Amino acid sequence: MTSVTPRKKIFRTVLILLLIGVTLPLLTGADIGEPSTKNRQIALMVRGIVSSQHLTRHELDDEISERAFNTFIDRLDPMKLYFLQEDIDAFQTEKTEIDDMLKSGDLQFAHDVFLKYMSRMEESIAVVHGLIDAEHDYGVEEYISTDWDNLAFAKSREDLTDRWRKRIKYNFLVLKGDKTEGEAARERLHRRYNSQLKQMQQTQSDELLEIFLTAVTTSYDPHTTYMSPTTSENFEIQMRLNLDGIGAQLTLEDGYTKITRIIPGGAADKQGELKPGDRIVSVGQDEEGELQDVIDMKLNNVVALIRGKPGTTVRLGIIPEKSQETKILAIKRAKIELTDSEARGEIIEHTLPGSKKTLRIGVINLPSFYMDMDAARKGVKDYRSTTRDCRRIIEEFNDEGIDGMIMDLSTNGGGSLTEAIDLTGLFIDLGTVVQVKDPSGRVQQYDDRTKGTSYDGPLVVLCSKFSASASEIFAGAIVDHGRGIVVGDSTTHGKGTVQNFLELGARFFNINNPPNLGALKITMQQFYRPGGDSTQQRGVYSDIILPSITDHMKVSESDLDYPVPFDKVEDEVDEKLGLRDADLIGKLKAASAKRVEASKDFQKLLGQIEEYKKQQEEKRVSLEEKVFFAKKEENSAQEEAQENLAKRVNGEADVFPDTFYNKEVLTITGEYIHTQAN
Repeated sequence: MTSVTPRKKIFRTVLILLLIGVTLPLLTGADIGEPSTKNRQIALMVRGIVSSQHLTRHELDDEISERAFNTFIDRLDPMKLYFLQEDIDAFQTEKTEIDDMLKSGDLQFAHDVFLKYMSRMEESIAVVHGLIDAEHDYGVEEYISTDWDNLAFAKSREDLTDRWRKRIKYNFLVLKGDKTEGEAARERLHRRYNSQLKQMQQTQSDELLEIFLTAVTTSYDPHTTYMSPTTSENFEIQMRLNLDGIGAQLTLEDGYTKITRIIPGGAADKQGELKPGDRIVSVGQDEEGELQDVIDMKLNNVVALIRGKPGTTVRLGIIPEKSQETKILAIKRAKIELTDSEARGEIIEHTLPGSKKTLRIGVINLPSFYMDMDAARKGVKDYRSTTRDCRRIIEEFNDEGIDGMIMDLSTNGGGSLTEAIDLTGLFIDLGTVVQVKDPSGRVQQYDDRTKGTSYDGPLVVLCSKFSASASEIFAGAIVDHGRGIVVGDSTTHGKGTVQNFLELGARFFNINNPPNLGALKITMQQFYRPGGDSTQQRGVYSDIILPSITDHMKVSESDLDYPVPFDKVEDEVDEKLGLRDADLIGKLKAASAKRVEASKDFQKLLGQIEEYKKQQEEKRVSLEEKVFFAKKEENSAQEEAQENLAKRVNGEADVFPDTFYNKEVLTITGEYIHTQAN
């Protein structure tokens, strides 16, 4: 399977769906043991594939070793709260040796670093509890650094303790902002840091292997990653948009597994008693199975206990959000369709300013380019497909009648290359959709070979910095073929590489039911628009730019470590469709700019953007209470933007929410429709 999905680093809280799988034995940090023969074999496999098949053909050498060393340390201790500088100095002697270690499958360095990390964590958490119980002066002017990349490791235990003192002060201020103070705040912080330590002590050997090998693979480019068996299974579930479980989203909060969302139509939704905010404290199998305590358990392990085959029963011990009493719920597991991530459509009636005519504009909200890879491999005829779902929506639009259409890719981080090509074919009649170059330099064109289109009217593609990979293939092809216009942030994410998903067990064991050794998602190709430009580090430029905070977030490909460079190939577009030109775009841009200038909402947003840009330049946070809360009030626009984005990504918002921003997109689309009609 070929994937073009970028690594996402957008949200603080990772929501994990209840997935089907196998529970693995737990190991404490101190007892993680020596590297296993199996893990050594996996390391050798990964080294061999990446060294010979990665797009860049970069040798696994000292340069990659140094990158991997820095990344591995950063993955373990990104805020520099546990290791001391003396630890880093001791590790430094091995920083150019990782390439040689992997040639023999030697993983001892990774284990040694992790055990030192666990030792330092235990020391620090012991200090933290004393700092939580101490009194703090919130009137003094002092700051906590947020510039972790340029922050040095503490030179002594005293320096590290002072760093933790500021961290705990910051925690108390954040909790006060959430109306939690005094003993309640202390109790919560004690529980939080106890839980963090306990969770790290549950680290499994395959988790450590994933962290270490991914530190190596992402030293080639940001998207080449080793996935443990659990991670690779979760990746496939996200692509096929269905799973077996109860249908809930969870997060870990101060040691408790907390329900953040119930998936509509899922088993928990139909059972009716489980609610967002409830905390899961125990899990039991079937009607009579013993309830196992899950407080302070790692989230993946709680998920493994809850998931299971459709038709079986799981019992949950929960504490409702506004209660301290535990009650037991029995839920029958089922196959859950992840409709939040599938294409959704809606026809919106919109009247242009100064006009009496109402236009009917069809909007498709597409969060990802999904495909049921397993069903496709098995030859299932009607497997889950982005293109199939969008074609059905477009047919409904055509039946009901529309004047124009918006394809909303503003939260679409990518997915299947095949689906990107096929979806583009619904809007163009034959022609190159994307060009792909392999490590040897050979360029291959992938064309739409299906005659005819599903929709040939005015088309607007809405994009943002979060529109990546497959989204950029689609948007780039629409522009290069002269098929429509792009509106949104100044440019898209800028990911122009293609990853192949290689299951290691199936690749190295030519037998039925090979062992699950995880998977390697490796960058093996670079893609190019029909016109020859790569989107790598550049993206697809919008024809009409609308102000947004997301346009100023550091979330682009160029903001990641070690991205593949931009380049070009030959132009393969023979004839443009004539649905866009410079004069047309200039008129639409000028009209939009005039409306934005006259809009109080957009002017307010522009002020918030300036504030946001100033905030990004600040590399520290004040711990003086009055200053802290004054700044928090100023930061509300950024927090609101992130919350709205999270709702859209999780499918909690309408297909096309009724906002001033979207109204302007509708107006641009309406004016575009008029130009095509005249």
